[in-house]
Amino acid sequence: MALDIEGLYLRYGPMVLRRCRSILRSEAAAEDATQEVFVTALRFRARLRDEAPGALLLRIATNLSLNRLRADRRRPEDAGGELALRIAGADGGQAAAESRAVARNLLAKLFRADDPLAASTRTLAFMHLVDGMTLDEVAREARLSVSGVRKRLRTLRGRLAELQEEPS
Repeated sequence: MALDIEGLYLRYGPMVLRRCRSILRSEAAAEDATQEVFVTALRFRARLRDEAPGALLLRIATNLSLNRLRADRRRPEDAGGELALRIAGADGGQAAAESRAVARNLLAKLFRADDPLAASTRTLAFMHLVDGMTLDEVAREARLSVSGVRKRLRTLRGRLAELQEEPS
């Protein structure tokens, strides 16, 4: 049975928009990404099941938003835009750039490519830490047990602690 995309949009649209907004940090980009999430769901609705649609839409939103960030980093539309921002905020521009570079490096190590659960763990972390969902809500959306979610987040925190203790 195909999904009712309009019903999903009415029910989950605000949640998907919040996710896109939190990742992309731009209202316009978040609105575009939200629309693309539901276009993607519409395109594949015959193959999608009606089980945990919220988790599915959040996963699509997260992946789509992260892909947009990667694409923007590879080929920025306005090559001088970052320079203009640095000049405008010259007092902390270099420190902010270094801070972002350190954070990117830490996140790359945290969500290692060789970890088969990295994408789903990242989604769980976003749900709990960024969206403010309880462990029970995260478990229900991700179709996992609360203890499974807790274990993944605990492992993630442990990995983060190890990385922060490592000399740079």
